Amino acid sequence: IRTTERLPVSVLTGFLGSGKTTLLKELLTQPGLDKVAVIVNEFGEIGLDHTLIESSSEGVVLLNSGCLCCTVRGDLIDTMRNLFLKRVRGEVPEFDRVVIETTGLADPAPILHTLMSDPLVAARFRLDGVVTTVDAVHGTSQLDAQPEPVKQAAVADRIRSEEHTSELQSH
Repeated sequence: IRTTERLPVSVLTGFLGSGKTTLLKELLTQPGLDKVAVIVNEFGEIGLDHTLIESSSEGVVLLNSGCLCCTVRGDLIDTMRNLFLKRVRGEVPEFDRVVIETTGLADPAPILHTLMSDPLVAARFRLDGVVTTVDAVHGTSQLDAQPEPVKQAAVADRIRSEEHTSELQSH
């Protein structure tokens, strides 16, 4: 990808315990997804397997797969601009896609608005899609009881649902 091309950004969202990090871990091991920068919302835990992590410096974690991971330490606009500048300067490995993993309580609308409305971010990045995870066991009750999962599902291009509870880990 040339620096003049806009990089695709996928937003991964879903309510607490719905399997966002599990899905992200699976995706990062797939062939062809070795040049991904992952931005993790500051209120969430990175939660990536320690076996995937190669090194860490200044809030950017290099994963064994070749992917980058960093946390939002304030403003998403600043994080995306800085990540892009580090890419251009060669301070981080080349990446050709960004995945933003939101916290389970996030309303993804402000993230989508940022991607499309900030002139500097929109000049370098483009929204590729929104994937929302929904817990197959508790999803319906969460959608009935909480506003966040409704907002997350409403903006989804794709919804992934699987049985995922904190008591049962299949991995």
